[in-house]
Amino acid sequence: MDVPYDLTSYVRVLKMATTPTTEEFLQVSKIAGAGILLVGFLGFIIGSVMLLLTGGAAPGGGF
Repeated sequence: MDVPYDLTSYVRVLKMATTPTTEEFLQVSKIAGAGILLVGFLGFIIGSVMLLLTGGAAPGGGF
């Protein structure tokens, strides 16, 4: 492990990196938000199907 070489390459990458523009940030935020909603909706659908297949809620309303 060549520590000076690693540090040099890290510094080079950090110097090349820039902050995203507002447009880029909004696009990434929309895509990430859509992914989160998709996973949540998929979990809701799976939970609903499992609830229907097992005969509904347990007596007393508990899990």
